[in-house]
Amino acid sequence: MLNDAQWERIEHLLPGKPTDKGGRAADNRRFVEAVLYTARVGNPWRDLPTRFGNWHSVYVRFARWETYGVWDRIAQALRGEADLEELFIDSTIVRAHQHSAGAPKKTVRIRTKPSGEAVVD
Repeated sequence: MLNDAQWERIEHLLPGKPTDKGGRAADNRRFVEAVLYTARVGNPWRDLPTRFGNWHSVYVRFARWETYGVWDRIAQALRGEADLEELFIDSTIVRAHQHSAGAPKKTVRIRTKPSGEAVVD
């Protein structure tokens, strides 16, 4: 999913180094691709394909990086390089006023008869 040029642009911003003990950064690229896959497809974490590893481990690491501000650092570093070739808007956050569809407004007129009885037109 990430080509080598894209990976080189963000690799130095990620926690750990391949030489660190425990292999902390051994699978950073696979992990970032798992997060990008989930963001692009919009699937729940539980539906993450097994080629990306255990879904729960990926989610926990994603949440940890969010807490540490890793994603913010990546966004800040890449913000000036956006080409805006593609732009996605999630329709679940786009709201429209109830009258924005252009349908005629339905009104009810209530009038009273001289006897005081209400009549709906």
